Amino acid sequence: MTARWSTGACRSRASTTGVRSLFPLLTLHAPSPPGPVDHVTSFAVFAQTNAPSGEFMFEFDEDEMFYVDRDKKETIWQLSEFGRGLSFDFQGGLTNIAITKSNLDILTERSNHTQDSSEPPEVTVFPKEPVELGQPNTLICHVDRFFPPVLNVTWLRNGQPVTEGVSESVFLPRTDYNFHKFHYLTFVPSDEDVYDCKVEHWGLQEPSLNHWEAQEPVQVTEATETVVCALGLVMGLVGIITGTVLITRALRSSRDPRAQGPL
Repeated sequence: MTARWSTGACRSRASTTGVRSLFPLLTLHAPSPPGPVDHVTSFAVFAQTNAPSGEFMFEFDEDEMFYVDRDKKETIWQLSEFGRGLSFDFQGGLTNIAITKSNLDILTERSNHTQDSSEPPEVTVFPKEPVELGQPNTLICHVDRFFPPVLNVTWLRNGQPVTEGVSESVFLPRTDYNFHKFHYLTFVPSDEDVYDCKVEHWGLQEPSLNHWEAQEPVQVTEATETVVCALGLVMGLVGIITGTVLITRALRSSRDPRAQGPL
């Protein structure tokens, strides 16, 4: 397999809230005529006047590999295995953020501080594993297709905020230059608890409450089970009888000389 570096044009969107950009860096493919590529690596960097003030992250085939933590001044790997065989100097990410912030300041002045439009998020809440009451699981709140990358997300259990067992991803880039993000809540499913993922964003007129609760398994009555078993037995008998008749006719036809064609 050979590697081909393909540098795409930088697209950016400037406002008093941020600049968004996505840079395709590397495509890998076998030595063959131009066509679909096998893998794509990319990095995303943004700076804005609101928190978070900036971010630098790197992904492979749209899966996050690492990001640079500005406060800790270190590279945070999504999986520790990545960091064992690869390395990235966090200073490079901080430099990219600083350059983007400088560009933001220039573009803000030139645009006369005109605020950019906001794209409201789409939110989905779902469990990581099939739900079994009393068995630990993780709720995932996927906030998708929003801009700018400014977001407040709160988990609610029975209407009350939850702060334990929560975690989140960084802002992840999309190919349409919007963002998406994951929020997680570890929990034990119960038929008494209900959960909401509360999302606040400039693109929403009011906070979005996205509900989830464990569904009761469908109870099959004894009468229903009896009817189903009876129908299954009847269908089985019909199949046996039909099969026997067809086999008998076939055997008779094979023994009847008149049923055979000319040699």
